[in-house]
Amino acid sequence: MITRAIEESIRKEVSSGRKAVILLGARQVGKTTLTNMLFGERSDVLWLNGDTSNDRVLLTAQSIEQLRVIIGKHKVLVIDEAQRVPDIGIILKLIIDNIPQVKVVATGSSSLDLASRTSEPLTGRKRQFTLFPLSFAEMVEYHGRRAEQNLLQHRLIYGYYPDVVNSPGEERRLLQELSDSYLYKDILVLDKIKKSDKLTLLLRALAFQVGSQVSYTELGQLCGLDNKTVEKYIAILEQTFVLFRLGSYSRNLRNELKASRKIYFTDNGVRNALIADFRPIELRDDIGKLWENFLVSERFKRNSYAENYANPWFWRTLAQQEIDYVEEQDGHLSAYEFKWNPSAKAKRPKAFFEAYSDSSFTVVHRDNFTEFLLD
Repeated sequence: MITRAIEESIRKEVSSGRKAVILLGARQVGKTTLTNMLFGERSDVLWLNGDTSNDRVLLTAQSIEQLRVIIGKHKVLVIDEAQRVPDIGIILKLIIDNIPQVKVVATGSSSLDLASRTSEPLTGRKRQFTLFPLSFAEMVEYHGRRAEQNLLQHRLIYGYYPDVVNSPGEERRLLQELSDSYLYKDILVLDKIKKSDKLTLLLRALAFQVGSQVSYTELGQLCGLDNKTVEKYIAILEQTFVLFRLGSYSRNLRNELKASRKIYFTDNGVRNALIADFRPIELRDDIGKLWENFLVSERFKRNSYAENYANPWFWRTLAQQEIDYVEEQDGHLSAYEFKWNPSAKAKRPKAFFEAYSDSSFTVVHRDNFTEFLLD
């Protein structure tokens, strides 16, 4: 169950293009599954893994003559977890420029290590994709809209990681292992983070504040970190696909918040694992947070896969008028308010629509949310 948009785009790029394919995404979202599906039956593919020391040493041989010997007669080179290979961008550039008949596919679980290391050497030479946990749209395509809607409450609690979706009854154990892997396999090795207890506290604090404006100062006080370290850790968490940030929209009003941000987790299940809370919906007092995180993260996936270049924001004023989610595209603003209960009332903030009179406004609830995620 891998999104067809990425699959088809990679096939097209590998068959007709001369650019390297860079496939990013957190561990266990299906990058290896996708590459195996695309190239697993081909005998002309050389498979290397940056997690393996022998393969890292092999690739570190940077002379073009050595790389020609390593690649041999293979037509495709797949490098899994390529961010672990020193100077990977220079290596890929050498291959693309000097062995053009070889197609290169590199996967990585950290945009901090892989995208940044390849950005300058591979300018104009790469096509980058991001793979997320399974999406609502993918699961609708797999077993139908009604079946997936019936699983909505389950998804709000356990999320969409492939192993979690495919292992009924094992969700808690898998999510706990997954959240530990995030913390200790990928994130702590980046930038040599040593304060693992502080990072854990920060993640838990962020999990409790999903959908709320966050203050780096307040987070630092909760976790015993200074503001700059909090901001740095959050950037790393974003670059390893654990979470993402939304900024506040501001164009006209003087009292709009201009430097605020909200933080959302890429997957509801990981968020719930971090706070060790898998209670069913009817026993929870954070359904609003779960619902908002689900909708924003699924919309994020939708726009990424569709290459829909809309700018996402939230909106709020000093007078506490607010809108959960705003998209800006081609000069038009679309405002959305999220309500789990279809009967809950939502008012259009007067200040927003006086300032942006041509904007649309939609209340997204559990009876109509499929239009927000599929259309």
